[in-house]
Amino acid sequence: MASLTPPSTAVQPGRIRVLKQGSLDKKRGPVVYWMFRDQRVRDNWALIHAVDQANKNNVPVAVAFNLFDQFLGAKARQLGFMLRGLRLLQRNIEETFQILFFLFQGEAEDNIPNFVRECGASLLVTDFSPLREIRRCKDKICNRVSDSVTIHEVDAHNVVPVWVASEKLEYSAKTLRGKINKLLPEYLIDYPMLEQPIEKWTGTRQSIDWDSIIAAVLRKGAEVPEIGWCESGEDAAMEVLKGSKDGFLTKRLKNYPTDRNNPLKPRALSGLSPYLHFGQISAQRCALEARKARKLCPELLYLPATLKAIDTFLEELIVRRELADNFCFYQPNYDSLKGAWEWARKSLKDHASDKREHIYTKEQFEKAQTADPLWNASQMEMVYNGKMHGFMRMYWAKKILEWTTGPEEALAIAIYLNDKYEIDGRDPNGYVGCMWSICGVHDQGWKERPVFGKIRYMNYSGCKRKFDVDGYIAYVKRIVGGTKKRRADSLVSGKEKELCG
Repeated sequence: MASLTPPSTAVQPGRIRVLKQGSLDKKRGPVVYWMFRDQRVRDNWALIHAVDQANKNNVPVAVAFNLFDQFLGAKARQLGFMLRGLRLLQRNIEETFQILFFLFQGEAEDNIPNFVRECGASLLVTDFSPLREIRRCKDKICNRVSDSVTIHEVDAHNVVPVWVASEKLEYSAKTLRGKINKLLPEYLIDYPMLEQPIEKWTGTRQSIDWDSIIAAVLRKGAEVPEIGWCESGEDAAMEVLKGSKDGFLTKRLKNYPTDRNNPLKPRALSGLSPYLHFGQISAQRCALEARKARKLCPELLYLPATLKAIDTFLEELIVRRELADNFCFYQPNYDSLKGAWEWARKSLKDHASDKREHIYTKEQFEKAQTADPLWNASQMEMVYNGKMHGFMRMYWAKKILEWTTGPEEALAIAIYLNDKYEIDGRDPNGYVGCMWSICGVHDQGWKERPVFGKIRYMNYSGCKRKFDVDGYIAYVKRIVGGTKKRRADSLVSGKEKELCG
């Protein structure tokens, strides 16, 4: 059981859990930060804590990252984006802060304890993830490192640490919102400056062949190729947030409340989800910059729509996103019908044998071979663009429930497709999105219907009333056509290079 009594540190104590307290009968060794979810140098509480502890004890510090073998089905699309960001991170952290970055491949429960032992580290710092696989991995690491090693877990992902925001599984945004808002004055604060390590790392510097590693990942995961609309890295993330050319806060914010549910207006969305998922930008930084937008522009006081946009953005960024972490942290069955509320499980079970108009296989869903052109378009947007519009993701998942033999199969297919094709798949937001759509998590019971029971219903006619369905289908066809053309041109170019070579 994790302790909540961390040592004196530059980071708020509530942000740190002591997963293992090492014995103090040995000379203090280096600090290792095992980076996983928060892949950035700037605004990273876990890195700040690791350097702070190293300097307090006059020992060196290093960052270690473990590349899992296709973590939860990740393909070239996700791993290529991640690795390109890590390559930039290594250059930044080593050149600017003289902190060495080590990359390992394989099983973290083997590689991280081995590295800790080889360098004689006495403190291992890790960032926080509520996902089952990572928590099991941390348990194994706790058991495998020496009894002299202390392990600290730092929630560098949420504005309010998940275990501080609530000590239990929350029923809905309504039950969590007040708790988080009460704690924001304490936790939504500016970051301290990242210090330079006092002691330099004396061990061997690792040479990382990024080109070969990325090429191998792209080859192995070629089934889901990379996308071209978002560039990875911390600088690219900040450009999307507040760049002078097309930044969300600087150029696109005002349309967020009115247009964010219109699939034909994707620019109304922030575009930050890939960066938040891979931790290339901090949600806390996004929230701080959104709050600054009020102060920097006094004229905003006379623009209620813009103020509403900031409030809506902060609600999604903090309350809704951290509600997903709460669910995955306190509900071990976060991707299963077992994790649904009792009323939803009963209702879905009561209607499991209802007659369906269509029954499709996983392969038919994956290839967008349904009788619904709108659903097919949403699937193709995800396959080719790596990002389905949020409104369409709700419709998409609910139709999978309607067209499969039961809710268990529907949920499994939705999660499989989401994790395989979405650039931000394998994320608490993705699991909770599927659970909301199919199992009514964080929702209420609605009018009872065939198949759906009391789960909220969506249909084609409802979509037609909200936006231009034919326009959306045409928009996706243009995306697919453009992507296919670029891939064909790339293949031709590659063959020409081979011939020239």
